[in-house]
Amino acid sequence: MGTAREIVRYRKEKNGRIIEVVIWHLSEPVAGRLHPFKYRLYCGLTDGTCILRYDNERGKGDHRHVGSREETYRFTTLRRLVEDFEADVERM
Repeated sequence: MGTAREIVRYRKEKNGRIIEVVIWHLSEPVAGRLHPFKYRLYCGLTDGTCILRYDNERGKGDHRHVGSREETYRFTTLRRLVEDFEADVERM
């Protein structure tokens, strides 16, 4: 995978919810991806229940989890990724 440099990390807790965003810039894209980013954007309850998660683990590519459902996510830019995540969090 080469080297990875963390470019964003934050965690917020509010009203019983946790929002956590972690994004790394990789020295080269992972096989099957056109972009050099590894990310995890999470919204869940303080008891550990996942409400929403965007990630791109190796072998699965870009996708999101909404409750127990998993679906493909079309990554375009980091800005759009964060905007899409934040809009989904607002809807929930």
